[in-house]
Amino acid sequence: MDFIHTPYTPGETIAAIATPPGEGGVAIIRISGRDALNVASKIFSGPVHQYISHTAHFGYIHDGQGNHIDDVLVLVMLGGRSYTGETTVEIHCHGGSLITRRVLEATLAAGARAALPGEFTFRSFLSGKIDLAQAEAVQTLICAKNERALDAAEQQLKGALSRSITQFQTALTQIAAILEAWVDFPEEGLEFATMDEICSDLEGICQSMEKLAATFHQGKILHEGLSLCLVGCPNVGKSSLMNAILNKDRAIVSPQAGTTRDVLEDHLRLNGLHLKISDTAGIRHSEETIEQEGIRRSKQTMEEADLILLILDAHQGLTQDDLQLIKEVPTAKTIAIWNKIDLPCCAIPSLDFPEVVKISAMKKLGLEDLYQAVDRLIWSEGAPSKEEVVISNVRHKEALKSSIEAIILVLRGLRAGDSPEFLTIDIRQALQELGKVIGTNVSEDILSAIFSKFCIGK
Repeated sequence: MDFIHTPYTPGETIAAIATPPGEGGVAIIRISGRDALNVASKIFSGPVHQYISHTAHFGYIHDGQGNHIDDVLVLVMLGGRSYTGETTVEIHCHGGSLITRRVLEATLAAGARAALPGEFTFRSFLSGKIDLAQAEAVQTLICAKNERALDAAEQQLKGALSRSITQFQTALTQIAAILEAWVDFPEEGLEFATMDEICSDLEGICQSMEKLAATFHQGKILHEGLSLCLVGCPNVGKSSLMNAILNKDRAIVSPQAGTTRDVLEDHLRLNGLHLKISDTAGIRHSEETIEQEGIRRSKQTMEEADLILLILDAHQGLTQDDLQLIKEVPTAKTIAIWNKIDLPCCAIPSLDFPEVVKISAMKKLGLEDLYQAVDRLIWSEGAPSKEEVVISNVRHKEALKSSIEAIILVLRGLRAGDSPEFLTIDIRQALQELGKVIGTNVSEDILSAIFSKFCIGK
């Protein structure tokens, strides 16, 4: 269902199940809007209108015919002290899917409208409880796949990103005011700051914005995770390594070369990150049609992966197929792994890769060294701290990029001696782009696209 907020009527009462579908101990039905108390009073046994805000009351829910549905707790949150900024009532019932649905149906029959995806958070945004960046952080928080992603989402929800954007806006507004004064009062000779001082300030702002935009790579890793691809010639131990990393028999292991014919995928958490790991068919020259298709898929997976583990056989040494494969893999995102070190090894040559490790997949030796190598390659520029502001949203990155481009135009114009009235257009554009991040300057289409991704009940 697409979220369409244009027909939204302020105060209209909405309701939805706010807990995940399925069976559980407790489920929550949330009601928000002008008539939230009236709706709740029609189906709850207690005097809802008399309850003090933020208090819980035991009673039972009944339908329009007076039939008992469930014993529940009702929580009342009045006015601006709720998540949405509107009067809100929460009904905590037993967590059976049938009971929950019947309570919601009774709520809708009493006058509430079924909430659309993200509509509660949308109302929180409209009421000024949170800005747009914080609203997006709510969904990011819910979808966090690891602790680091959770920490980053919490920082954004607390307003860390919003404060950074606001600081940029404040600094740019002060410079814009000076440029506007030069336009409005050219004959007065106003000199609030020298040209060099303004250029220096703009350069500082631009550098800070570029630093924030550069965190997108880190943020993307935190929130989306990485794809990890195991590649190598047949029988070097790719499937054994996959099983060792996953700590389960996910892939078939056989002395016969070419056992893996297709790409096998699984997921794991490693060093606090979510990883998708792929075991691929052995890459070598082959005339067999099926094996050729497996090799083609292996190479495609290798190209699309964020990180490549190139497995080599330390017992057998480098073959011609190994040497050809070494030429084909992208060096910058590849870790070379000498496997089978538990067996007598050939002379191991040096390889030009960012990380080279020695392991035994069968004996599970050296795996910790491998994990540390993965961590070093992922965070080649250092992992973000828990307190650091990082962006993971493409929309935020593009807005920062556009704002930076506008500031660069202002700098060029100042140094070229352009008229201030032309420069004010660019600096206003920079401010407008920043406003898109926190929602002070954003179109209805963008709002609709953002909140339509939320689950119903949030």
